[in-house]
Amino acid sequence: MKYLIIGAGGTGGCIGAYMTEAKKDVTMIARGAHLQAMQENGLQMETTKKGNYTICPVKATDMEHYQEQPDIIFVCVKGYSLLGTIPFIRRVAKPETVVIPILNIYGTGGRLQEQLPELLVTDGCIYIAAEIKAPGCLWQNGDIFRVVFGVRNPSEYRPVLEEVKKDLDESGITGILSDDIRRDALMKFSYVSPAAACGQYYDVMAGPMQKPGEIRDAFAALIGEIHTLAKAMGISFPTDIVKTNLDILDSLTPEASTSMQRDVKKGKSSEMDGLIFEVVRMGQQYGVSLPVYEKIARALSAQGF
Repeated sequence: MKYLIIGAGGTGGCIGAYMTEAKKDVTMIARGAHLQAMQENGLQMETTKKGNYTICPVKATDMEHYQEQPDIIFVCVKGYSLLGTIPFIRRVAKPETVVIPILNIYGTGGRLQEQLPELLVTDGCIYIAAEIKAPGCLWQNGDIFRVVFGVRNPSEYRPVLEEVKKDLDESGITGILSDDIRRDALMKFSYVSPAAACGQYYDVMAGPMQKPGEIRDAFAALIGEIHTLAKAMGISFPTDIVKTNLDILDSLTPEASTSMQRDVKKGKSSEMDGLIFEVVRMGQQYGVSLPVYEKIARALSAQGF
């Protein structure tokens, strides 16, 4: 199958790197110095799991010069860039193309489906700690790498989704075709949102959250509030999400941080609204009190965010 990955940062770049290494037909959409470095020198990978290596050549281009028709499109941009991908997707997709958004913000697939009614848009999420270290170079921190995806309505299921899972597995990525993506996407959100909120509020990376004390307790409390919200939404998690997410946190190196925090530090646009303020709005929508989220949202609002 022909894959297109929109966004070649820590998420899309790592998917593209692993799948290219496994000889899958993958093209990554990037821009600027990062794109130029990949086109000239390939994609350098620095990882705690597989060491340091370079994948060369890689297929990488920008939206303007991409002229193929992919079978599968992974959308791996930040939430604030999502709408900008829609005209491009409309141009390159064929009727059978499946769009799989892999974003941090909950509910992205449903919102994108409204904009692309002619295509099948699933929901999806990813478990990985990775970022662009330098143009053409990705840093993957930790061993976790799995992609979870699936249709929101069982009637939309297509056998091609099993092929996607198979290709991911063959690429060294754990592919999970979810039978309840609404639940599983919120489960992923129950990690990344608390990690972003706690990390930003205390201005810390993973290390202080890995040690017993106030910061780790706040992280656990935020996860608990997502669990409370899930119950109000009629979603039941199959595991203890506090323990599960603490285990994920503890598997990272102390220097790990969320992409939202890194964007804030660089003075760039960030996903703070979707990762933190949206949770408060969801609490209001479902009539649930989320005191830790509300405290953090007030503090960030007071700082001008």
